[in-house]
Amino acid sequence: MRFIPKLNSNRKSILLATWGLFTGLTFLLISAGTFSTLIGVRAELENLPTVISGGLTTAYYAGFLLGSWYSLRAMTQVGHIRVYAALASLLSASTLVTGLFDSPLTWIIMRSSTGFCFAGLYVVAESWLNGLAANHFRGRLLAIYNAVTIGAYGAGQLIVFNFDARNLNGYAFAAIIASLAVIPVAISEQATTPEVENHTHISLRELARIVPSGFGAILLVGLAHGGILGMAVIHATREGLSVGRVGVLIAALQIGGMALTWPISSASDDIDRRIIGLLSAFAVIVLGASMLTQPANSWWTILILFAIGGFSFPLYAIAGAYTNDWVSPEQMSAAASQLVTLYGFGAMLGPLAAAPFLDILGAQGFAWSIITFHALILVFLIYRIRAWHAPVTTKHWDDVSFHGRAFFIPATIVSLGVNRRTTKK
Repeated sequence: MRFIPKLNSNRKSILLATWGLFTGLTFLLISAGTFSTLIGVRAELENLPTVISGGLTTAYYAGFLLGSWYSLRAMTQVGHIRVYAALASLLSASTLVTGLFDSPLTWIIMRSSTGFCFAGLYVVAESWLNGLAANHFRGRLLAIYNAVTIGAYGAGQLIVFNFDARNLNGYAFAAIIASLAVIPVAISEQATTPEVENHTHISLRELARIVPSGFGAILLVGLAHGGILGMAVIHATREGLSVGRVGVLIAALQIGGMALTWPISSASDDIDRRIIGLLSAFAVIVLGASMLTQPANSWWTILILFAIGGFSFPLYAIAGAYTNDWVSPEQMSAAASQLVTLYGFGAMLGPLAAAPFLDILGAQGFAWSIITFHALILVFLIYRIRAWHAPVTTKHWDDVSFHGRAFFIPATIVSLGVNRRTTKK
């Protein structure tokens, strides 16, 4: 039994090949965390309608869809590293322009531009990582990726303490950090990217046919995360929290995701990933219900959001790893692009779907939106487990990690409790 997997020569080479990517992503997500919170708070300070405030997040994910489509094509022409550098530079410029103009229309356009950049950067990163990792290590490698992005995003939100959302300084800081993100990727001597010249295209319809569980889960996870991230700042600001307190509240979600991503994703390398996802979604539903009993300014709310982030954000890595378990190596780059597209489409709808909860239910609407979206994930995964049964684990007990063993009993209960019938994957 191993708490942390042994780093053999292959795994060490993978980490050496990706350290520059992880370092660059850390800078990018610090910038993103600072910028997204500043623009959300600024929109509320300007008393914009909920539709417009939520529209900023929708615009982000609309750009996200375009970026996921463009980036794969660009990678085939100039490679991972050049696409990464170009998008990081555009991200820096878009962030700075947002701070220079006091116009909601400009904010929406620039928010769309940042979405375009991040979608492309995520496709680059996930194509890079999936192309280097084998199935038995994929969940753990994506866990590192998830922890880096979530943790850095949360750190960026904590930095919001130092800035006034209506001044240029915060946006300038975020732009500088985004520019620095190019350096570690550009100068890393060990950086090794997978070949994409001979990638095989895979359509959304074909992806849904090959891996319906991954296809549907990614879409619903995007819906849930878009709703959480799009409405959290608005909810906290309407409850009268200061900018700094808003940053702490949102950072709790991200830091929770960073803290639990490794154990949950590691368990999914040893246990049926769909069951791990089901258990995580159920935990979020329970936590969302407990959030209904706490005011927004309570420290209990911060702890609950920490746990919600911890169980919710690993769902993306789990669904992505499950999908890549079933596609061929030649399809992985194309699959990464389609997964980002699916996630972006779901996340684009998330704020629009969550906004009525806040308008109709008021202070409790945010918690009810979290419960509802994760209930959809739960029901879908129950359906997929019933549709196609797999063993709880295919590994010998001695090879199951500490985290896999921790999930084994509840995973077995779920497997036995769900009525199954065998069809397709």
